[in-house]
Amino acid sequence: MVRNKLLQGVTIPRHIAIIMDGNGRWAKKRMLPRSVGHKHGMDRMIGLMEHAFDLGVQYITVYALSTENLKRPQEELDGLFALFRNNFREGLGKVCARGVRLRALGDVSLLPEDIVEELRMSEAETAQYEGRGINIAVCYGARDEIVHAVNKAIEKGEKVTEDSFADLLYTHDLPDPDLIIRTGKEVRLSNFLLYQAAYSELYFSQKMFPEFSDKDLDKAIVDFSKRTRRFGKTDEQLS
Repeated sequence: MVRNKLLQGVTIPRHIAIIMDGNGRWAKKRMLPRSVGHKHGMDRMIGLMEHAFDLGVQYITVYALSTENLKRPQEELDGLFALFRNNFREGLGKVCARGVRLRALGDVSLLPEDIVEELRMSEAETAQYEGRGINIAVCYGARDEIVHAVNKAIEKGEKVTEDSFADLLYTHDLPDPDLIIRTGKEVRLSNFLLYQAAYSELYFSQKMFPEFSDKDLDKAIVDFSKRTRRFGKTDEQLS
């Protein structure tokens, strides 16, 4: 639970999503291979997840690999895949051992077969856990997700409502993110959770992801807590 004085009395988001941008640029600035930046980014991801769950966050979704990222040089992709093979299971295993369910969101069939097996094994091993979850958006694109859901609706031959359409998405049994954080100086969603982000609060950091500390997450949560979430209503209705 919350021990940080900065967060006393602050509303903790139920679901935080993070666009972990800037790993490669962080490495380039230090004249290091981009793969080193991605390794530091994975380590930071694990640390942030542990901190977030300590604060009382229930769900964390991270943008690990977009469908567009698959167009990057093969050398960089090989480095990312090596991280999945060598660090993913051990790193996230520590977090999941707290009773946290892990799920992959996206078209994982685009990944190498051994990595798909690792993901599915991790999902199966944590499937019994409820109430807290880690969602890894990998080979994920929001437009692709929406098209996938539309095609499923067409196959069923049924008209959809907002609720029934949401049930066709990868995130069908998850609450929409309350807070979406993007690091790396860019100010856009980059095809991430476009449907689910309709009423999410957005927070953009100038820091590259490996530099985004636990205290930076605390500041983002404090900023979130100061905002009034109206969901289309007036202040008078909320009060």
